[in-house]
Amino acid sequence: MNFNKFLKLISKIEEAPLPGEQAHFKMVPPFRQDLIKQQGNAIKKAKKAGVLVLFYPDKNNETYFILMLRKTYKGVHSAQVSLPGGKYEPEDQNIKATALRETFEEVGVPIKMIKVVKTLSQVYIPPSNFYVQPFAGICKIKPDFIKEDAEVEALIEVPLKDLLDDKTLIDKWVETSYSAGVEVPAFQLNGFTVWGATAMMLSEIKDIISETLF
Repeated sequence: MNFNKFLKLISKIEEAPLPGEQAHFKMVPPFRQDLIKQQGNAIKKAKKAGVLVLFYPDKNNETYFILMLRKTYKGVHSAQVSLPGGKYEPEDQNIKATALRETFEEVGVPIKMIKVVKTLSQVYIPPSNFYVQPFAGICKIKPDFIKEDAEVEALIEVPLKDLLDDKTLIDKWVETSYSAGVEVPAFQLNGFTVWGATAMMLSEIKDIISETLF
């Protein structure tokens, strides 16, 4: 999608109702509800995190957004594709500030370049006991991305048209911290499999943008 056309949709995106669970459900892993039940009282003490779906124009003025491949490490989100973002810290003014700070730290986009245009629906992540608040934002020029080498293995620049194309929806067998292998709904974007909470959040922004096109 041409970025100028995308910018004309922003006012509709800002005013659009959140589909929430209706959009999330399309990408929910089959074991999610069981994991939530297992969490029990731990959910009451869930940590908070903020992430950002950041849209920008490429050199041809096509609309893109940025994802990250996380490093391999001993943890539940090892080697997974995610949105830039991270844990709320006490010095953060609010959870939006968390998302902006972490975006700068992980992919190098200065906070002053970003305009947040939409607060999306919160998603709970059972394995790490986090409530994640996603936001949608824009940069009017292509950022000079700088990945944070300690945590980020690679940056993945994705055309918005690929997210909106149902041909990128797949079912994929993945290894998880709870199972040797399970089939999950996912997006196949730039050769990477995007599933779990990130796919749920992308599903919501996909539905919102798709609705504004009609």
